[in-house]
Amino acid sequence: MRVSILQMHVTIGDRNRNYSRLKRMMEEAMRGVGENSRPDVILLSELWDVGFYPKPLDDYADKGGSATREILSTLAAKYSVNIVGGSCVIKTGHDIRNECLVMNRKGELIANYDKTHLFSPAKEGKAFKRGDHLSIFTLDGAKCGVIICYDLRFPELIRKLALSDISVLFVPAAWPTERLAHWRTLLEARAIENEIFIAAANGSGTFATGVPLAGHSMLLDPWGKIMDESKLDETIISADFDLAMREAIKSKIDVFADRREDLY
Repeated sequence: MRVSILQMHVTIGDRNRNYSRLKRMMEEAMRGVGENSRPDVILLSELWDVGFYPKPLDDYADKGGSATREILSTLAAKYSVNIVGGSCVIKTGHDIRNECLVMNRKGELIANYDKTHLFSPAKEGKAFKRGDHLSIFTLDGAKCGVIICYDLRFPELIRKLALSDISVLFVPAAWPTERLAHWRTLLEARAIENEIFIAAANGSGTFATGVPLAGHSMLLDPWGKIMDESKLDETIISADFDLAMREAIKSKIDVFADRREDLY
């Protein structure tokens, strides 16, 4: 499975400009020479549609999610590629959610996930409705899961997904530069302790408050080795996930068989 991350420079509050940027970067990502260099999965960052986040948020939300579904579906079908759509500001009924939509190669919506842990220091809970379900889905035969940003700090969430035997975890985020060390450490730890591949997409640019985003999107193997990593600027990174590697690692150190469920 070849995974590419689009680390977009998001313009706060300008959906049309961000849509145009996404289309340009998708075209660039899919321009690989030969089938083996074209990605099987594209991952986007958290709130790539309007940034994190303009106020009043209701003015910028995608009502019903129709615009988000349309652009992701169209691009997935056009390039015959799976898209884990980062997350967008989507309003359903009276609730605004930080929601990820997952499209298969035909442009069909196969999964969604609403951010379940809302970052209380930034009062995200006042802006968004927290999610109430996990999301596990299959891409090209590989079992996958997705979480969003702050969710990364909750190891019990990722272990729950790992116990469902996912091979790949996707992590769209809007992570600040001041906590870049946490970003790297947590991603490495989650990959190692759960013996899974991780694709983590961060944004480029700033929050609406002017606080800089850390960039440094990463692709990691189940040993916690960073296979590719971006810097601060807008860019595309890619790596080939050899899913058989996960089984080889489990045969050496099977942390799942050695768990003490009688104690915890």
